[in-house]
Amino acid sequence: MSDESARISRTERVRLYPAEGVVLRRLNLGEADRILTLFTDRHGKLKVVAKGVRRTQSRLAGHIEPFARTNLLLAKGRNLDIVTQATLIDPFVFLHQNEQLIAYAGYFGDLLDAFTGEGQENRPSYELLITSLARLDSGCDPFVTSTFFEYRLLTLMGFQPELFKCINCGEDLAPVENGFSLAGGVVCPNCLAFDPRTTPLSVNALKYLRLIERGEFATALRLRLPESLRREIDRALRGYVSSVLEREPRSLAVLRIIAN
Repeated sequence: MSDESARISRTERVRLYPAEGVVLRRLNLGEADRILTLFTDRHGKLKVVAKGVRRTQSRLAGHIEPFARTNLLLAKGRNLDIVTQATLIDPFVFLHQNEQLIAYAGYFGDLLDAFTGEGQENRPSYELLITSLARLDSGCDPFVTSTFFEYRLLTLMGFQPELFKCINCGEDLAPVENGFSLAGGVVCPNCLAFDPRTTPLSVNALKYLRLIERGEFATALRLRLPESLRREIDRALRGYVSSVLEREPRSLAVLRIIAN
């Protein structure tokens, strides 16, 4: 090989880099291309282009579907990096056959997209995503899966709520009805009047949130939660998520319609 050929070969290797990822969203570009928002193991969130993927003969098409786990080979581009190869690791077939589960997956993707910036490695968040998609795909209760995803993502992003002491006075919380504040945790009955951003939080709802904080997923799956308690927990967690983001995730409206 000539020196020039060797130089070109080295340059080509530098331009290419591998990643494992999940497509969070996609946008049609031109007649045949798509812009993909990926969340990857090594590079966090990336926007890339898949050229020709909408053509019927495209070799990429079946490997870069939303909310499937895929091995990718990407090439550095002038504006957007380019998908050159893709191979499915796990298509999460059962998840994609259920409209409700797709809505939950869309909500997870929306939260990750909103909480993270581009090009910032965040392997714990990637592991959380693929674990949560696998749980949905295996038939785990989507409510339990979702509450664990929301709570863990809040924790990873530095917004873990306080569940053991009143966030206003600092006193240990008693086993009575307290309040959940959008300021980031539980408020005792004595301080409720000083925090207008609270919603009621029952003893059982607080116990469940503490179970989530300890990561006891299997235990949570065994619990039989009445619908009223599920709504209470959702109201607290999703309200807090929306407060942190300063907006309600768009996918949440869709999830409410489909899941109810």
